Amino acid sequence: MAIERLSIDKFILLIDQHPLFDVRSPGEYNHAHIPGANNLPLFSDEERKIVGTAYKQKSREEAIKIGLDYFGPRMRTMVEEAEKKGSKQVLVYCWRGGMRSAGVAWLLDLYGFKVYTLSGGYKSFRNHVLTSFTINYRLNILGGFTGSGKTELLRSLEKQAEPVIDLEALAIHKGSAFGSIGLPPQPSQEMFENLLSMELTKIAASPKPIWLEDESQRIGLVNIPNALWKNMRNSPVFFLDIPFEERLKHITEEYGKLDKEKLKEAIVRIKERLGGLNAKNAIALLDEGNTLESFRILLNYYDKFYHKSLYNRENINSLLENVSCESVSPENANLVIHASRSKAAKV
Repeated sequence: MAIERLSIDKFILLIDQHPLFDVRSPGEYNHAHIPGANNLPLFSDEERKIVGTAYKQKSREEAIKIGLDYFGPRMRTMVEEAEKKGSKQVLVYCWRGGMRSAGVAWLLDLYGFKVYTLSGGYKSFRNHVLTSFTINYRLNILGGFTGSGKTELLRSLEKQAEPVIDLEALAIHKGSAFGSIGLPPQPSQEMFENLLSMELTKIAASPKPIWLEDESQRIGLVNIPNALWKNMRNSPVFFLDIPFEERLKHITEEYGKLDKEKLKEAIVRIKERLGGLNAKNAIALLDEGNTLESFRILLNYYDKFYHKSLYNRENINSLLENVSCESVSPENANLVIHASRSKAAKV
């Protein structure tokens, strides 16, 4: 079978159809990779460094010879790893689409796989990622004070065939000082961008606007790319207007189960903005087991913080659509869909 070299646009179309192998070193892969890729490293991190040094200081030929010393003994293992995926068609890429992907592609092709390689390698994928954020997408922003159940509502919208991107799920962070408690480590900035770009690519062709939660540009340790952030800030905002006590009840149920010491550490982190007395009282109430009243203090703080962010938009009066809701409920999805369609009809 002939090895086929594909452009990034054609390569991406096949990612969900065939196993995808990143043949870069584990360190490169762990930092960031094409979402869905399996690491099938041609070299370890140390071996890659040795080969690269030989290439720069000696010659291309010398680097290849050293690389073959490493490659030869692991050929069988690499074939067997590829076989485990159960498909005779595979996708392979390295950093620039050069020797590493060519070597692994040759081996797998020799064994009987149909192999597709990525022209320009991971570098071309990154160019695609960065370009994808500059597109002017049609967006609907789901707004609302803390405790409005926005994340749950995104899932309800998705069930009703609305295009949705859950930024907090991609960032592995809930977007506040408490947002990392109980969650795994966040991805690198580069990996977050890769995940986000692939989500955008999958649903960009939808005739409907894409729903995103109203976020700060920074979600924990990662940032929403500037171009997309500006797009979000100039898109319609559907604000879930839910009574304070309903939101307080919801947020207490959600966050009240978390580790008390971690909650207290988070309160200390926002002590200056929250105010010393408020922070002290919120921690004391947690120690007393009065989570509801502790969260009442915190919710008042986050309401003021979000209100400022919401109205710090140009043309906010034309962008903002208030959606009155009696409580936090998945059924609120019907209300925001109706509001979205009504707003679109007026334009």
